Amino acid sequence: MIKSTLIATAVLIASSAAALAYTPSRNDIDARQQRQLGIIEQGRQSGDVTWREGLRLRAEQRNIAATEARLAADGRLSKADRRRLNDLQLNASDRIYAESTDRRRRLWWAPRFGR
Repeated sequence: MIKSTLIATAVLIASSAAALAYTPSRNDIDARQQRQLGIIEQGRQSGDVTWREGLRLRAEQRNIAATEARLAADGRLSKADRRRLNDLQLNASDRIYAESTDRRRRLWWAPRFGR
């Protein structure tokens, strides 16, 4: 009983350490940004994201891309840079979710305009 508990604890600690050590690659960052832009556009198409919300969310994505370009100006992203970009994308993801579930919708009879 004690032996199995110790093994289970060791596995839990090892998996937690591996999860904390993960930093996304540049390809992961770019792919995630493309997914987020797609989610914003889906929200615009369905009416879950209003025109103004879409403008703000896309501006945030442009700011993340500009930050990535600034951090990668020397040709590489350090681990700290990738973590910072990951944090920015996590915050953006939270805002996308909040805006798409805030019950503000385009009126069904109003035309969809803008991007």
